Amino acid sequence: MVSLLRSLRLLSISIWFGGIVFFAFVVAPVAFTSLPNPHEAGIVVRGSILILHRIGLVAGCIFLAATLLLPRGQSRRLLIAESILTVLMLALTLGSQFGVISVMERDRIQAGGTIDTLSPSDPARLRFERLHAWSERIEGAVLFLGLGVILLLAREEVTAPSA
Repeated sequence: MVSLLRSLRLLSISIWFGGIVFFAFVVAPVAFTSLPNPHEAGIVVRGSILILHRIGLVAGCIFLAATLLLPRGQSRRLLIAESILTVLMLALTLGSQFGVISVMERDRIQAGGTIDTLSPSDPARLRFERLHAWSERIEGAVLFLGLGVILLLAREEVTAPSA
């Protein structure tokens, strides 16, 4: 049972972390360099990030549930630290999904579907660009928190009592 729970934890955080890495270093750059205009790239990137967030929310919940089910003899301080980092990842993902991205989408729709048609000094465009920068920072923070969880998992394996 412990082996299954540990596997679930490793698999869930790996899928979430790997998805973020793939999105940041493959999907977004390829979309913005390959598609004909920033609007089309933005549509692809937005759709991808919404799916990535859903995957992350499910993976984070699986990670926390498996952590809670581990026997009490496991490295409690490491499990608590991993759980705190995962809760932070979940909170940031929820904030991005239902706060930042939804406001960006509202601004895009109000701009007639393409934010680039607005003047560079238009308040809606300025807010969109500010929120876009926040979205990137949030995803970066989730990426580094996920790396922290993975590093703690590796430490947990080293310090785990032998069976």
